[in-house]
Amino acid sequence: MRRPPTPTGPAASTRPPRAGLAARLGGWSTRHRKTAVIGWLLFVVLAATLGGMAGLTEPTDSEQSVRDSARATTILEDAGIEEPPAESVMVSSTEKGGWRATAKEVVRAVEDTGRVKNVRDPLPSKDGRAGLIGFEMRGDPDSTDEKPVDEVIDAVGKVREAHRGEGIEIHQYGEASAMKWLNKILGDDFAKAEWTAVPLALGILLVAFGALVAALLPVALALTAFIAANGILALLSTQLHIDETTNSVMLLMGLAVGVDYCLFYLRRERDERAAGRDAETALRIAAATSGRAVLVSGVTVMVAMAGMFLSGLLLFKGFAVATILVVFIAMLGSVTILPALLSWLGDRIDKGKVPFLGGRKRDRAAGRRKPAGRIAGALLRPVLAAPGLFAVLAAAAMLVLAAPALGMKTEQLSLDKQMPKNAELRVNAEKITETFPGGPEPARVVLKADDVRSPQTRAALADFKETVGKDTGHFGRGVETVVHGKENVAVIDVPLAGNGTDETSLAALDVLREKVVPDTLGPAAADGQVYVTGELAGSKDFNDQLKDGIVPVLVFITVVTFLLMLVSFRSAPIALASIVLNLLSVGAAFGVMTAVFQHGWGASLFGTEAVGAIESWMPLFVLVVLFGLSMDYHVFVVSRIREARDRGMSTREAISDGIRATASAVTGAALIMVAVFAVFATLSMQDMKQMGVGLAVAVLLDATVVRMVLLPAVMMLLGERNWYLPRWLGWLPRMEHEAVPTVPAQAAPGAWGAGPYGEPPRTVAAPPEHVR
Repeated sequence: MRRPPTPTGPAASTRPPRAGLAARLGGWSTRHRKTAVIGWLLFVVLAATLGGMAGLTEPTDSEQSVRDSARATTILEDAGIEEPPAESVMVSSTEKGGWRATAKEVVRAVEDTGRVKNVRDPLPSKDGRAGLIGFEMRGDPDSTDEKPVDEVIDAVGKVREAHRGEGIEIHQYGEASAMKWLNKILGDDFAKAEWTAVPLALGILLVAFGALVAALLPVALALTAFIAANGILALLSTQLHIDETTNSVMLLMGLAVGVDYCLFYLRRERDERAAGRDAETALRIAAATSGRAVLVSGVTVMVAMAGMFLSGLLLFKGFAVATILVVFIAMLGSVTILPALLSWLGDRIDKGKVPFLGGRKRDRAAGRRKPAGRIAGALLRPVLAAPGLFAVLAAAAMLVLAAPALGMKTEQLSLDKQMPKNAELRVNAEKITETFPGGPEPARVVLKADDVRSPQTRAALADFKETVGKDTGHFGRGVETVVHGKENVAVIDVPLAGNGTDETSLAALDVLREKVVPDTLGPAAADGQVYVTGELAGSKDFNDQLKDGIVPVLVFITVVTFLLMLVSFRSAPIALASIVLNLLSVGAAFGVMTAVFQHGWGASLFGTEAVGAIESWMPLFVLVVLFGLSMDYHVFVVSRIREARDRGMSTREAISDGIRATASAVTGAALIMVAVFAVFATLSMQDMKQMGVGLAVAVLLDATVVRMVLLPAVMMLLGERNWYLPRWLGWLPRMEHEAVPTVPAQAAPGAWGAGPYGEPPRTVAAPPEHVR
C-alpha cells in the first residue's frame, strides 16, 4: 500500500493553493451576503415578471408534427384552412333499425344548440343495429371556451336519459369532448402533483435534518430556481415555441437537482460542524468539495440534456431548453446564494428543531463527531469483503429487470388509451371504434392541386373514393371529401380498419400511403403535394422520428459524459464505469416500464393496466433524465472517494469512507426523487404514470443497488487501476479535487478571509503517485 510522501521545505508548508471556482464563488458570496441574497431575489422576481408579461408561445400543429404529417398540416395552415373539432355520436339498439328515431332526436338536439355545423346523416353499421352521426363544432378551433361543447354534451345526454331502459345506447366521442376532458384532467393532475410533491420533499428533508430551517432551504432553492427558469423560458419561447407540458418537466427537474445540490452542500457543511470545525471553516470545506461536485454534476447534466436537440423533434428541443435552464439556475444558486444564506444563518440553521430527529447539535456541542454512515458501513462490509460475488449478483439482478425491454413496443398513445379504463369517454371511443372501425379518428389525406376543380383533379378524387370503397379489408365506410376551391386544397377523411392503433390499422395506413394515394391522387397533386395525416399517421411519423433520433442522442450523451468524467477524475476506468452503471439503471427502468405497462405484470400495484405499448417519447425522455440524475449521485460519491484517496487512504479505505460519508445525503436525495416521481405515477394520464414509475424505480435502484453495491464492488475489483490514465491522455486539463484542509477544529473567526481567495493558508501534501 503506497501512501503519499510527507512534503518538506518551507514552500511545501506555506504555499497557499489555488482555490477552485466553487470555493471562490462561495468565498465571494459569504463576504457579500447582502449583495448575493438581494441579487438572487431580484433576479427571480425580474425573470418571473418579464416571463409573465411575455407569456408562453406554444407551437403550431405543423411544428409539433414531423415528416408527412407535418407537410400535410403545413399545407392546411398555409392555406388558412382551420379544421373545426369533429364529434361523433353513435346510437345503437338491440334490433335492426331500432336506432333511427332516436338518431333523429339526437340530430335535432345538437342542431338546436346552435353550436354545430355540417351535421351528416347517420351512417348505418354493417349489421344495421347502429348509426353514426358526424358533425363539427362552430367557432374558433383554438378557443379555450368549453361552453359550446358543454351544451352539445348536455343535449346528447338529455336524449340518452329520455331513452334509458329502452335498449338504446348513445355514445359520444370527438376532438372537442376529448380536449375538454384532457384540459380538466391535466389541470387537476398537475395541481395535485405540484401541491403533493413539495410537501413530500419538505417532509423527507425534515426527517433527514431534524430542523425546519435546514429542511426549508433546499425546497426554497429549488422553487425559486424553477420560478426564474419558468420566466426565462417564456421569453425564449418567442424564438423556439414551447409546449405547455414542458413546464411540468421543468418543475420535475428543478425540484430534483435543486434539492439534490442543496442537500449535498448542506450535508457536508453539517458533517464538518459535527466534526468540531467552526462555522466558517465548515462552510469553506463544503464550498471547496461539495460545491465543486455540484459544478461538475450540473455541467454534466446540462450536456446530457443538450443531447435532446439531436432528436429532430420540437417537443424534445423544448425539454432540452427548459431542463438546461433550470439546472443551470439551480447550480448557480447552490454555489452562490446558498453559501451566503448558510453564512448568515450560522447555528440558526438548526432552528425549528424536531424532537427525536437530528441530534447533531448536541454532538457538536460535546466536541465529538457522530459516526457517519453506520448502516451504510454495515451493508458495505460484505460487499468490500467479496466484491466479485456482489458485482455479479447485482449486475445479474439489474439485467433481469432490464430483460423485458428487449420486447418494448412504442407508440404515440391515442387519447382514449391515455384515459383510465373506466373513463366514460374511453368507453365511448372503444364502442364507436368497435362498431365503426376508424370512425372517430380516420386518416386524413390532404391534396394540394394546381386547380382542385379541374376535370383531372375531380376524376382523381372520384377514382380515389372508388378504390377505397372497394378495399373493405383495409378501409371502413363513410369516406368524406371536402374541397376548398379558393385554396386549391382537398381534404379526405378515410376510416381505417382495426381499432385505430393495432396492426390492422397500421397495415391499412401503409396501403393508403404507399399504394392508393400515389396511384390515384399522385398525378393530380401540384409538385407531388399529397400527404396523409391523422392520429395514427401522426403517431407513426412521430414514433419513426424518435427511433431514428434515439441513437444519435444516446451516442452523444455517452461520449460527452465519458469525456467529462475523464477530465473531472482523470481516470479512464471511472469514466467508463459511470457510463456502464448509468446504462444499467436505464435498462432496468425500461424493463420495469415494459413489464408493467406493456405486459401488465403487477400493473394493479400501480393502479394502472396494460395498454400494450410504451408512450413513444418516454424512452428517450427517461434515458436523458436518468443519465442526468444518476450523474448527480455518481459525481458526489466518487468525488468523496477521490478526496479520501488523495488524503493518503488506501483504495479500500477511501471507498469505505466515501460511501459511508455520502450514504445519508444520497439516500435522502433519492427518497425525495422517488417520492416526487411516485406522485406522477398516481396521476390519471397513462404517459404520466409511465414516467413516474420508470423514473422512481430507476432512481431507487441507482441509489441502492448501483451506488451501494455495484460501484464499490467494481472499484474494489479495479483497485489501484481505478486511477489509471493512459500517458497519451496526460495533456487533459487537471481539475484538482479540493482536499479537506488541515486546520484546527476550532479555527479563529474570519478564517475564510485570510487567503487570496478568502481561504486560510494550509499545508499542502504532494499529490499521490497515481496523479503525478
